[in-house]
Amino acid sequence: GDSRLQQDALDRVSAWKSRYGQKMPLAVDCTAELIRCKVLDSSGRLKSQELILSYGLALVRFVNLITERKQKMASIPLRQLAREVDIPVWVVDLRHELTHGKLPRLALCRKGCDIVLDWLRKTYWSRQLGSNLYEESEDEDEEEEQEEVEANAELGNDAWE
Repeated sequence: GDSRLQQDALDRVSAWKSRYGQKMPLAVDCTAELIRCKVLDSSGRLKSQELILSYGLALVRFVNLITERKQKMASIPLRQLAREVDIPVWVVDLRHELTHGKLPRLALCRKGCDIVLDWLRKTYWSRQLGSNLYEESEDEDEEEEQEEVEANAELGNDAWE
């Protein structure tokens, strides 16, 4: 939550990226892009539309990059790939809306960013930094399910089924 620490982390990732280039782990790159959006958001320097585009690009890249490896093996719908790797389906629907539809509200982009960062924390960072980094309680599971239901309702999810 501390934007100074986030900026320090982004500076470290930037230095790492300059050394390793394309060898940078996707999860690190995606995390940095999403945190960069949060830092820009908290700075107050960007307008709502600019923030939507910034969050949107980071979210689209996340879904595309994380599912790309499995997509090369066979043509599999993104929603199915998302389920296989435990990405909430509404995040894929948000990506679809950002790519092909009307831009969503900023609040939904912020929520998508938070959900994806949480997914990255559970799926990637907790393994890298030790399992005690993130321990999920049952209350958090229920809260995530409720957020997914609310987000699906906001996106008109039924149209894409």
